[in-house]
Order: sequence, then structure tokens, then C-alpha cells
Amino acid sequence: MKKPPLHIGEFQIYWLNGGSFRLDGGTMFGAVPKVLWEKRCLPAPDNTLLFTNDVLLIKAAQHALIVDTGLGNKLTEKQLAIFQVDSPWSIVDDLAKIGLAREDIDYVLLTHCDFDHAGGIVMHNAQGEEELSFPKATHIVQKNEWEDVEHPCRRAQSTYWPENFSCLKRKGHITLIDGDQEVFPGIRLRLTGGHTRGHQLIEISSQGTTAVHLGDLFPTHIHSNPLWIMAYDNFPLEVIDKKEQYLKEYQKKNSWFTFYHDPVVKACTLNSKGHPDQIWSLAAE
Repeated sequence: MKKPPLHIGEFQIYWLNGGSFRLDGGTMFGAVPKVLWEKRCLPAPDNTLLFTNDVLLIKAAQHALIVDTGLGNKLTEKQLAIFQVDSPWSIVDDLAKIGLAREDIDYVLLTHCDFDHAGGIVMHNAQGEEELSFPKATHIVQKNEWEDVEHPCRRAQSTYWPENFSCLKRKGHITLIDGDQEVFPGIRLRLTGGHTRGHQLIEISSQGTTAVHLGDLFPTHIHSNPLWIMAYDNFPLEVIDKKEQYLKEYQKKNSWFTFYHDPVVKACTLNSKGHPDQIWSLAAE
């Protein structure tokens, strides 16, 4: 939080701590052999790697919105141990450091609804009761993603946790969209599919500059090779095709690519060879 935000024209992008955890290295790189990926990120003795769940806060003159919601504060002791949670969810405190309350958030844009992205939709308050983390926000989800939340397949049941959506269903603060849509000028959602059926990206454009958040299609800067995809991807061949399409498209615009799971690099541009070029991290300058 010491470094100023990344400016995309009139927009300011901050990264908030949605909790970090450790995952098996192999699952994050799918079919990529360990002898290749461990050159870029050395695993712990148990073969795990540390990953963040960094919520993006996008501030504009008239709006404040967040992209995904982190792990939340509802994990049980067993879940905290299973996922080796390294730092707890602190979005409310992080917002306060920027001068915002959770009631100031207008929109919650969900790339998809896996627990590590949707866990902070509902939080436990000081009394241990469940309530919406962002009670005045409109939560925007793709229609077919929400269909899979309500009727998850066997695989999705392990990651679309009902407790993350209970309050949202009761309160009705949700807007379902079908395909691409502009939230307001400069903020556009595009249906990508691939990682999940209803996965979507967020495009941020202002004053001739652009940033794009590809969610779990591009989880860390190490995944810049379109063939480096996760074992968690439900439709892996589609992910490869979509990554090739979007990386080329946004690279031509000299866009910043923002990251959710990267513990070091929060955003980067790509050079002509598709490798990370300019780097934006949270390290103090």
C-alpha cells in the first residue's frame, strides 16, 4: 500500500490484500514439466508455491469498484490449514487506508465464482454473523457462470461454495449479463470462457491508455506463454486459444496486464516477443 496506484488515464488501480495461500506447484502449471517452471519459481519442500488473491480496487471520479473479492474471512480452521493461508483477508482495513469504507464500493465485478475469487462476497461481522462485504454494490456476473453456481457440476461443487453466495441471493444485489457489456465509460466486461464457462475479463480504458485483467487466464506474469495454463482450467484448449487472442490484442495496444495471484508482479506490459517488459510491483520505491 506504500506505492502510489497505477494510473490508467482517469482511473487509479490499487491492489488490496484478499489473503494469500499455498498451492501445489504442479496444479498451477498443468502439463508444464516441473524442471521448467521451477526455474521461474522455486517451490517449498512440499512442492507448494505462495500465491496472492489480490483484489483490484479501481477508483474513478464518480465510482469505486473492485474486481473479485479474495478468500474472505469465513474459512474454517480446517480450511485455513488445508490451503496454508499465509496472510488473512484484510480488504476492509486496506480500503480504510485509502480513505474508503466498504459501503463506498459501487460495483463488484466477478471474473468467476471459484472460492478464492468469490470468498469475500459475504463476510463475518464482529458478531460472527454473515453480511455482504459491500452492501451497496451491484455484483456483476455472467449469466452462465451464475447458472453453474446454482447448479454446479460435480467438479464445481468443490469450489463454488454456497456460503459465498447466500447473502447475495437474499439481498438481490446482483446483475447477470450475457456476453460483453460496458459497466460505465471506460470499464468493459468481455466473456472469455475457458477457465470456467462464464469467466470474464475486465478492460479498463481512459485517455488513450488501457489495462486488462484476464483473471485466471493469466494468473501470474510467469504464465505469459499461452501454453502455460493451470490444471484448474475447466476447458484447457479454450484457455490456450483465448490467451493467444487476448495477449496479441492487448499487446498491440501496449496495455498493462494486471494480476490477481502473483505475489511479486502486480501488472506488466508485454514486449514484441510476448515476454513481460515494464513491471509494476508493490515494493516501495
